[in-house]
Amino acid sequence: MGFGDYPVEYNPKTHGPYDPARYYGKADTPLAQVKLGELTGWLGRRNKSPRAMVACVSRAFWRWQHKYVQPKRGGIAPVFQVIFGSMALFYILNYRRISHHKNYKYH
Repeated sequence: MGFGDYPVEYNPKTHGPYDPARYYGKADTPLAQVKLGELTGWLGRRNKSPRAMVACVSRAFWRWQHKYVQPKRGGIAPVFQVIFGSMALFYILNYRRISHHKNYKYH
């Protein structure tokens, strides 16, 4: 299990070609279908290791790539998503400096 290896759960004979946007582990109840009383048990079954978090971000990135960037007739949506995402990120990073420049009415 090194950097760039396939997941342990992936079996090429069973799953076919590897898809980086797919989770090959055991299927569980989706978060939207979990009842409030079962939430602690559902959270307890999650793998919270740094490697699992990186794999989750990687799957989300590849799903976004397959949906918006790589289609034959892709539009301008991914460009605007990156622009607005970076605008939101830099607004959050610079909020302390921006918040001091408020306009006040003196009357």
